[in-house]
Amino acid sequence: MVVVGASTGGVAALSILVSTLPAHFDAPVLVVQHTGPNPSILPEILASRGALPVAHARDGEPLESGRIYVAPPDHHMLVENDRIRLTKGPKEHFTRPAIDPLFLSAALAGGPGVIGVILTGALDDGTAGLQAIKACGGKALVQDPDEAQSPDMPRSALAFVDVDHCRPLAEMAEVLQAFIDEAPALSASVVLPSDLVHEQELAMATGDPMELLAAIAQPSTFVCPDCNGSLWQLNDSKPIRYRCHTGHAYTSKTLQSTLAATTDQALWAAIRALQEQAILLRSLAAVHRGAGDVEHARQLEATEQALAAQARSLRCLAEKQPDTFP
Repeated sequence: MVVVGASTGGVAALSILVSTLPAHFDAPVLVVQHTGPNPSILPEILASRGALPVAHARDGEPLESGRIYVAPPDHHMLVENDRIRLTKGPKEHFTRPAIDPLFLSAALAGGPGVIGVILTGALDDGTAGLQAIKACGGKALVQDPDEAQSPDMPRSALAFVDVDHCRPLAEMAEVLQAFIDEAPALSASVVLPSDLVHEQELAMATGDPMELLAAIAQPSTFVCPDCNGSLWQLNDSKPIRYRCHTGHAYTSKTLQSTLAATTDQALWAAIRALQEQAILLRSLAAVHRGAGDVEHARQLEATEQALAAQARSLRCLAEKQPDTFP
């Protein structure tokens, strides 16, 4: 099977890739494009570009060669035996669908019969999944970052994975066909790395979460932005990766990006709270002044002015936050 991950610029990249695949392509193709919960017409777009049938995946449907399955919005797409499983499990890299869950599940299900493809995208989702595919005997193909709209994901894969080929989109179909011609049949007889098995069990909540974490990770000083649980740093992970006991997952880059976003939200929430207090105090001061209680009105107005000044200072701080990544 072929599993493909894309993010920023992915619709255009996937359209080119699909247009080059032959009508007799002898493998199922599973695609994750970062969409979050937003409605998606990606299957219709891809179907209009190529010869293969394309549709959003359905939970439980069997994998068939020559078909393209797209992860539906707000669902991770996984491979379980020879079928697709859709889940609204914990977000990874603060997104759902994410690439790593598909790649990890495919690696464990298909071993050396799996080909992982990383296309354009920001940050580094897909790197750990591509490592899992290689660890289980599969192949890795990465888009040439020089032609990618967003080169972060391809560059991360090239930096941390023993990639078999790095090619422009126009050359990928030929490489994929060569891989398929030489690939062994999907097999469950491959010895699977225990750390990958434990990580999949953690993400799917099929074992004791603390026991699984203790087997593959060490406690960190960070808190999960998704659920506020403790984050554990996975052993020997490159790039550095974290998971919490509910299954949320991050790399250092995606954690930093997420924390920057939550910091921004927290700052604006604090500004809102200060402004609302100031507005309320101003109204109360007017009531007391109208009732002739001038002294109490002055006290309330002084407090209101102090809160308004704090809100202005905090707004200046919020507007001067540094970019997440230059």
